[in-house]
Amino acid sequence: MTFLYSSSRTLRTLLLAGVAIVALSACASNRISSPSPDYSGMSAGQSHASLGELAARYKSNPRDKANVINYAAALRAVGQANQAVSVLEVGMTNQPGDVDISVAYAKALTADGRFDQALAVLDNVIRPDVPDWNALLVKGATLDQLGRNGEARQLYAQALTIAPGEASIEANIGLSYAMTNELGSAEQHLRRAVQMRGASSQVRQNLALIVGLQGRFDECRALYAAELPPEQVDNNMNYVRALLTQQNRWDKIPKG
Repeated sequence: MTFLYSSSRTLRTLLLAGVAIVALSACASNRISSPSPDYSGMSAGQSHASLGELAARYKSNPRDKANVINYAAALRAVGQANQAVSVLEVGMTNQPGDVDISVAYAKALTADGRFDQALAVLDNVIRPDVPDWNALLVKGATLDQLGRNGEARQLYAQALTIAPGEASIEANIGLSYAMTNELGSAEQHLRRAVQMRGASSQVRQNLALIVGLQGRFDECRALYAAELPPEQVDNNMNYVRALLTQQNRWDKIPKG
């Protein structure tokens, strides 16, 4: 994790990272989502290695839809949201009207802080008669980052009716509650998420963060240790304590 972020900004970043990236099957009315890999939960070394591999694939065939989406996702994972936007803008030109690329583009725009533009893209994608669950999820993440948490949760609830059992939806609900400091509800949804199909390492690390923010450090460390090398576990534990200091939450932690 990156130090010196405010807790609010951190949770917003995690929220966006946790969103399922795209569904790559064909029919919008009945498609079964198959999210592309989540690069956000990797170590820095792994993220940059994946980025190099995906960059090479993209350069070899920049018109390939999977190459475009995965390369852009890897760019976002290493903090290069603006470049991800540029990659997806080329993809939008090459494949105008493609829903998956449009949703990925909106996600990159949100990561780059261009919220209104992202919402406009999503509103053009979401059909009231056959709404796409992943588009709803990305729109919810964007609204959460604007502080419109109630509206975001309504979209997540709608997405759950379309794709029940999707880990990314429950995970985003959990982080949405974390952003409003409702950590008990956040933990409840994240614990559901880690038991569902498609639960990524990032989702499990997000659960560790929320557990840590409630002062349960041993449990938090154990959750991180199942996902990360020891040095990164130590860094993340220091980060959790730094967040608690920023939030002045130490006095609210139950004492044993």
